[in-house]
Amino acid sequence: MTQDPLTLYKLIVLYMLDKVKFKLTNAQISDFILEKEYTSYMTLQQVISDLLDTELIKADTSMNRTYYSITPEGQSTLSYFGNRISDTIQDEINTFLSEKHLELKNEASITANYYKSVSGEFEAELAAKEKNITLVSIKLSVPTQEMAEIICDGWYKKNQQIYKYLMQELF
Repeated sequence: MTQDPLTLYKLIVLYMLDKVKFKLTNAQISDFILEKEYTSYMTLQQVISDLLDTELIKADTSMNRTYYSITPEGQSTLSYFGNRISDTIQDEINTFLSEKHLELKNEASITANYYKSVSGEFEAELAAKEKNITLVSIKLSVPTQEMAEIICDGWYKKNQQIYKYLMQELF
C-alpha cells in the first residue's frame, strides 16, 4: 500500500507527542525530523499547521517558543493509523526520545514570558515545573522591554543556578 508522505509525517509528529509526558517545542520536533532527513522544514511546518487545523494537536506559545501536545482526537487517530509508521521509524523516534529525554523535558519545563503591564512597566514571568508541579514562579517588574527580554533569556540559561541559590538562601 502506497502512503501519502504528508500522512506519514503527520503520524510521526503524533507518535512523538504521544510518547512523551510533556509538551515538545517546534524546534525539538524539527530537530528529529530534519536530522533524519524525512522532509524539509517548510513541509514540516505545513504538517504541523494541518495537525493544528484538524485539532489533532494543540499549541501553547510562551515568549518565542511554541509548545505542542497531542489532543484526545490525535491519540484516537494515532491508535487507528499508527501501524502505518514502520518499525524502523518507531525505533528511531523511541531512540531519539530516550537519548534526549532529560534535555527535552528540561526545555519544556522552563518557561519565561513578558508583557507590558497597565502601569507601563514590563513584567517578566519565570517558572520551572517538574511533573506539572511548579517548583518556582517568579514575577519581576522592569522599566523596559529590553530588560524583560534579557531577564527571560537569562532564565533559560541560568534557571538551575538561580533555583539552587534560592533554595540555599531560603533554607
